[in-house]
Amino acid sequence: MLIGELSRRTRVHTHQLRYYEAQGLLEPRRGGNGYREYGEDAVLTVTQIRRLLAAGLSTQEIAYILPCATGPEPELYACEELLELLRTRMSGLDEHIGTLVQSRQALSDFIAATEERVAV
Repeated sequence: MLIGELSRRTRVHTHQLRYYEAQGLLEPRRGGNGYREYGEDAVLTVTQIRRLLAAGLSTQEIAYILPCATGPEPELYACEELLELLRTRMSGLDEHIGTLVQSRQALSDFIAATEERVAV
């Protein structure tokens, strides 16, 4: 299938598909006319990429994980290196969430203090 059909079937813009190719996540064949040609497996691969991106993983991390992915969720083959990468990413998200909670509280305090002065 050509890139337009893959885009339509996955609901992913063609520029994003070309970006995935540039990142080494998709590998289309080139037809005699130079057009990208994707196999049926590309639909599943794009679905996996989108789900892994939604989990907050970078395309570099996805390139490492993708060979271990099966199914549309994706399900991942269990291996210690993969689990370590995912746990490290989760830890980073937890730290980021903690920072955001602190920032939200500080902002809330500024708002409350300012509202008190406005009400006077």
